[in-house]
Formats: sequence, structure tokens, C-alpha cells
Amino acid sequence: MTFGKMHLILVSSLVPVDKPASGFDIANRAVLDGLLALGHRVSVVGFLQPGRKPAPGCEMHLLGELEVTNAKVGRRQKLSWLSAAFLNRTSVSSAKMLGVPAGRIQSILDGLAPFDGVVLNSVQLPAAFAQVFRPYPSIYVAHNVEADSALENAERAKGAFERYLFRREASYLERYEQQLAQNAVALWTFAEADRLGFGRAVSDRAFVVPLVTSWDAPILPDVERQHDLGLIGTWSWRPNRIGLDWFLDQVVPYLPRDMSIAVAGQLEGTPAVSHPGIRFVGRVPDARAFVAAGAVVPLISRGGTGVQLKSIETFELGMPAVATQASLRGIETVPANCAPTDDPREFARLLTEKVDRARDGLSQRLDGAVFHEAQKARMLQVMRAVLPRFSASGSTAKERPRLTLRDGGRS
Repeated sequence: MTFGKMHLILVSSLVPVDKPASGFDIANRAVLDGLLALGHRVSVVGFLQPGRKPAPGCEMHLLGELEVTNAKVGRRQKLSWLSAAFLNRTSVSSAKMLGVPAGRIQSILDGLAPFDGVVLNSVQLPAAFAQVFRPYPSIYVAHNVEADSALENAERAKGAFERYLFRREASYLERYEQQLAQNAVALWTFAEADRLGFGRAVSDRAFVVPLVTSWDAPILPDVERQHDLGLIGTWSWRPNRIGLDWFLDQVVPYLPRDMSIAVAGQLEGTPAVSHPGIRFVGRVPDARAFVAAGAVVPLISRGGTGVQLKSIETFELGMPAVATQASLRGIETVPANCAPTDDPREFARLLTEKVDRARDGLSQRLDGAVFHEAQKARMLQVMRAVLPRFSASGSTAKERPRLTLRDGGRS
């Protein structure tokens, strides 16, 4: 096969969907859209989250429906995943994938051959069935350094057992991530810090892929202002909740009492706050309309790894913002209407200053399409430069030996 028209297999725990909502979904779709934009044939293998529709424009080979979000399942399902993780000596995130036999995945790959290589999207499914995917040339897409995120969660755990579980998860994830990175012809990350997070041995094969939240530049809705500050996120995800708690505990006390603050998104337990202007509004039907209804966006990440897609979307919409340094990971050029700081008092001062300007009639919004087009151009440039490494690896799936696997076979 020639590089001009490759056949690539995109392997992902959750397949890209038509209307991405979470950060994971948005990144999945961006990778898929980038590969398709370069003219390649892409076959996708993975699970579909219930209630979602697969993304168009590619061949989908679904392993079934699977809900992986802890906040959306009951105690029995969580215990089942934990039991599977211990019985199979694997991480909980990979244990969630084990409802399908390894032989089925192998049959799908055999049916799709020949292909140039597999794009292993995040650690969960590739680690669960490592011996299925290991024989093929691969690019590993690391959304985060998952082991580091698990260790951060362990440090902030509420009790000894929770701390043990996060440390156990980190131990497995570190091993899996190192194996995937070392076996790959190339490694894609979404932030420079992550590119160096898998060790010097693979750093020369690691490349930062800038992201966009949609292939077409998003348009800022024309809506009436409803709040001064708007924060939206999946707060049930621990790194996001850490940022929200930091904002509520350390920044909000310095904000004026007449400032209106709306917090949208899934939230386990409403935090106790004394500021009279805070409203927790839950899920909203249109995230962009919610963002546009505010004057300023606080970007409040305090931990984790990888790129903050809420930051990218904020800049694509041209919204003014105040951001922590962690919120700006993976963003090469920060727009002029974003002020960075990690100091809570300074964060509050900058927010207040920007809100006052908005109340005086100065919107401070920019043309976000400029940021969007620059991100997309750099993404395609990186992909175009790296994908020929599949051809340079000297083999295709047709030449690879078939494996004989027991159902549920894993590394």
C-alpha cells in the first residue's frame, strides 16, 4: 500500500460519535476527522455509549453498547468492575472492556485485513487486549498520562481504601502505557508535557497533536447575557472536580457579592458555598449557548494531564477568560483576551476586572475562527508527517501472523 491512501484501524474503548459531548468524545472525533480529512480509509473498532450515534464517514465495527462512566452506573456495576479487575489482574478501566471475548476482536481485524496499521486511542481497550493488538504496527494516542492522573487522585483520596485503589490503578496504568508507547511506531499526545511523560526512550517518536472541538469552526450563539461567570464541565470526573473545588474554596471568597456565577454540568453532591451569586444549574441543553450567556469564562484546571478541551472551545468561541496554567496545557498560542494566573486572589481580581469591563459595554470577545484554523492546520501537519511511519515499519496486517487466543486473553 502507498501512503496516499492508507487503510487504518482506529481502536477506541468508546467509538467517535456524531455529537461529541465529553472531552474524551471530542478528542476521539478530532482524531477521526483528521485522519479522514487526509483521505484515508478508517475502520473503527470499539464500544458505543448507550444513547449515542456513531460518527458518520467511516466503517464502524461495534463491540456492543457500554456505559463506562462511574457516575452513571449503580453500586452493583462498580463492584462487578472492581471484581473483574482483581480477578484478571488488570486496571479497573481495562476491566470494563472485558465483556467481549478477545477472539471476536481478532476476527474483526482478520476481516479488515490488509490494513497499514492500528491507531490505539487511549489505554483502556488496547491494554485489555494487548496481545491482540501487539503484532500490528501502531500509533498510540495518549489523551493523558493516565498513571500520573491516578497518582494525583490517590493523593487526594478520601480514605485509605480509596487511596489504595487509585495507587493500584496507577501501577497497572504505568505498565500498560509504557508498553503501548514502546511498541508503537509513533506516539501522539495532546500536550507537550505529556510528550515527555513516557520517558526519553520514546520521546523521539512522540508528537503533539493540536486539537479542535469540531471540524468546522464553532459559532458563538447570539444570546442574552444571563450571568457574569459561566463554568461548565463533567464535574464527576475527579480532575475536573478538583479544579471546581479549588475555584469555590479559594477564588470565590475574593469575588464581589453581586457577581453572578453559573455552574453547569454533572455534579455529584452540591458543594456548600456562601456566595449568594452561585447557581448550580445541572445539565444544559446547549453548552455553547450557556458559555455565550456569560461575560467571562474561568478556566480552572488544577491537576491531571493532557489538554483541557474546555479551554480550546472557549478560545474557539472567542470568549474572554482567566485561566490557570494547567488549563493552558497543549495550547501553543494563548489568545490575547485570556489572562493566566495560579494565584487565587489574582484570579479573582482578573475575573472582576473583566466582568466590570463587560458591564461597561466592552465584550472583549475575539474572532475564535482564527484560533480554530491555526489549531486544525497544525493538527493535519503533524498527522501528515507521522503517518508514513506505518509504511516505514515494513509490514501490513496481511503479513502479520494470526494469533490463537483464548477468550478474554490479555497481557
